[in-house]
Amino acid sequence: MKDIKLVATDLDGTFLKNDQTISTKNLDALHRLGEINIVRVAATGRNLHKVKEVLNGSIPFDYVVFSSGAGVFDWKAKKHIYNKNIERESSQKLVNYFIEKRLNFHAFFPVPENHKHWYFRGEKHCEEFERYFQFNNAFASDLSENEFPKTSLCQFLLIIPEDDKKFEKMKNEIEAISPNIRVIRTSSPITKSFIWVEVFQKSVSKGNGVKHICDLLNIKYTDTMGIGNDYNDIDLLNFTGHSFITKNAPTQISELDKGAPSNENDAFAFVTQPILK
Repeated sequence: MKDIKLVATDLDGTFLKNDQTISTKNLDALHRLGEINIVRVAATGRNLHKVKEVLNGSIPFDYVVFSSGAGVFDWKAKKHIYNKNIERESSQKLVNYFIEKRLNFHAFFPVPENHKHWYFRGEKHCEEFERYFQFNNAFASDLSENEFPKTSLCQFLLIIPEDDKKFEKMKNEIEAISPNIRVIRTSSPITKSFIWVEVFQKSVSKGNGVKHICDLLNIKYTDTMGIGNDYNDIDLLNFTGHSFITKNAPTQISELDKGAPSNENDAFAFVTQPILK
């Protein structure tokens, strides 16, 4: 643990408390890591606009891996340093498929403008789709069936009731559309009984986002630590040399648990304590 050079943490359900505040212990640990020159990375499913809703400029991260790895932002220099969007051809195939199936979906502008998005209402009403729309309608545009976006896209979001078999079936069907995409599962941060089905460019993951930072700074992959709490953190935890998942993780991935407490009990401060001794 004394060889750790980089620590990457998920935000919601991990570094942040349930009310999206930062505990005193977690913030203190973040400051102390900086004092001993440990690179501090927030690796989140949030887009950068939403990251700034919970992290103000004084929170001392060094980098932010956002949108599950679709982009990397130098938090100190305030500049984008990496992005991976879905190529235009694959984006068009996905739009066509989702409309043909009459699914509810959101299609997001390419990074770095991916807080903006198009939305399409399918044939079945979805309460969770409407809740998401209410939170994000300031940046939403109606997607016309007759005029598709003629651009690359950061990602797609579909929302389904929590059903493992239904998710796996949908994942397989979507990934069969193009060899250049992948589907990532995320637990809904709005309503626990729904799954967010997120579609990205194939190489997008939090792990690859952190890998880009390691390559940039010449940090050995084994000299890294990761902590998360959800399905979209698995790639991160598989990449980092020392990995922890919080007690509040879904039961389906609890076998990865290495003893970290919940986000409500200062999980980040707990797992970084051995580095700071």
